[in-house]
Amino acid sequence: MSSKNQISIEIPEEIIKKVTEKLQECRVDLAPYLQGLTADERMSLFKMGDKTLATVQKTKSYMETNPEFIPQYMDKKEFLKDEILATQLEPIANLSNQLATDISDTVMLAGSEALQSAMLYYGQVKEANSKGIVTARPIYEDLQTRFFKRKRKPKDDKTE
Repeated sequence: MSSKNQISIEIPEEIIKKVTEKLQECRVDLAPYLQGLTADERMSLFKMGDKTLATVQKTKSYMETNPEFIPQYMDKKEFLKDEILATQLEPIANLSNQLATDISDTVMLAGSEALQSAMLYYGQVKEANSKGIVTARPIYEDLQTRFFKRKRKPKDDKTE
């Protein structure tokens, strides 16, 4: 367990409030245009990434220059709407993913450091309780359930 402090920042409450309001505003603004999917629906769909986005955009270009190859059963208008929507939302998705990753990493780092300090405090309280210091007992009893180590079940060496 490292005791190196890698993060030491305080975000002013007004910044947290401002960012939360802006994110909520973005969510409200985009809500009428966004579509939720179930896990099964997500798994069953074709996925468009960097390479396939370029393929779709190139196909759009060919459809404009060579419309004779557009199948009669293909809805060109819907294809163009889908391509525009995917192209519009891609930068927003990238930005929000970057933000989510940065926030998640910061939460993980700050949480890890806070938990390490909590464990140090608990260790000191546990030791004080074991030495009979009366004021440590209620703290120890309250915290011990949170720091209780569960015994792992031994792995069965038998092969079936």
